[in-house]
Amino acid sequence: MLAIEQTGFYSVKKWGIVGDSGTKFHDVQVMFRGINDLNLDAKGRLSVPARYREYIQQSCGGSLVVTADKDRCLLIYPLPEWEHIEQRLMRLSNIDKQVRRLQRLLLGHATECEIDGQYRVLLPPPLRQFACLDKHTVLIGQGNKFELWDRDRWTKKRELWIKEEHKSDSIPASLETLSI
Repeated sequence: MLAIEQTGFYSVKKWGIVGDSGTKFHDVQVMFRGINDLNLDAKGRLSVPARYREYIQQSCGGSLVVTADKDRCLLIYPLPEWEHIEQRLMRLSNIDKQVRRLQRLLLGHATECEIDGQYRVLLPPPLRQFACLDKHTVLIGQGNKFELWDRDRWTKKRELWIKEEHKSDSIPASLETLSI
């Protein structure tokens, strides 16, 4: 391996970016966790929290894909992660109306965005309008992606989901074996 920067090591280009352990970053399952209260600036830029910057920069060179979600928030994926989702969506038959709607929403709104030198992402105006993002936002880690919500909408939805959960006595089969 050749040491090119203090922040990481690179091998021959065809092998890709590797970490200190010699493991390729895209082979490592990084989990985006937690909640971050963030403000958009006047131009609609979002500052990426410091704890995610290194992984995002090294795993995808700062290339993110932002798209719409049916809950009126935005989904933010590192580009390589989005490419896996995109391939799976494209393999689905668009004869099914639900599949076609999902493809229109996710693929139709997908926009590649670059992180600038100050670790900010410019969110496209149509996506900001779709998610009703103005200034106060909440970035929620969701494992392989982030959700970006208007702060007030997030608070209302979260409270609604908690109330709905208390009303329901049935547990979906997919959650029966989960112990928290």
